[in-house]
Amino acid sequence: MNESPPKTTVKKTTVKKTTVKKTTVKKTTVKKTTARKTSSATIPVSADVEYTYTLKIPKDRIAVVIGKAGEKKTEFQKELGVRMQIDSKEGEVVITGKDSLKVYMLHEVVRAIARGFNPETASLLLKQDYMLEIVNIMDYSKKKNHVPRLRGRVIGTKGKSRATIEELTQTHVCVYGKTIGIIGDSGSVTIAKRAIESLLGGSTHATVYKFLEKSRKEMKRREMIGY
Repeated sequence: MNESPPKTTVKKTTVKKTTVKKTTVKKTTVKKTTARKTSSATIPVSADVEYTYTLKIPKDRIAVVIGKAGEKKTEFQKELGVRMQIDSKEGEVVITGKDSLKVYMLHEVVRAIARGFNPETASLLLKQDYMLEIVNIMDYSKKKNHVPRLRGRVIGTKGKSRATIEELTQTHVCVYGKTIGIIGDSGSVTIAKRAIESLLGGSTHATVYKFLEKSRKEMKRREMIGY
């Protein structure tokens, strides 16, 4: 009876110390792995922890992200101080860095390229207040064979409809596959998205153009009064 208490106490103390050290290392490792799978940034537990985003993109867009002889990939990495790992076979892009904002910004740039934008236009997302909005055409079509018709409504004859939306909202619009991407400042993107959704929903081009003209005048008025 006299021996048990002291021996047990010593053993318990040793086990607790070992458990804390092992658990801390494992938690850090698990968080990094989870971030790569879910495209969520890791929670910093030390100065060495990095943020990671993973995204899948169409394989035919991989070469555009990389650029000729890897020029675009290198440019992005140097400008933002992040690392990019690209799996051409799987269409997977992994972005890692210590600055969560820069990692997220490049994530959005790559996502824009994946939806058909060229790298130069996609790089506008590195500017403050610029954003990317994606509209899924399938949300407005009950059948796949309706997609070409809906795409045509947004593009217009010889690209007139898309060009008009871009001009009146000062945004960039890209119709790619079953999606429509919009890049611009937040206020302009909101207006462009509403116009596109109206066309997909069946509104006439004339009605949408009137809405855009009215919105443009309102935006100019706000700019003049500094609103």
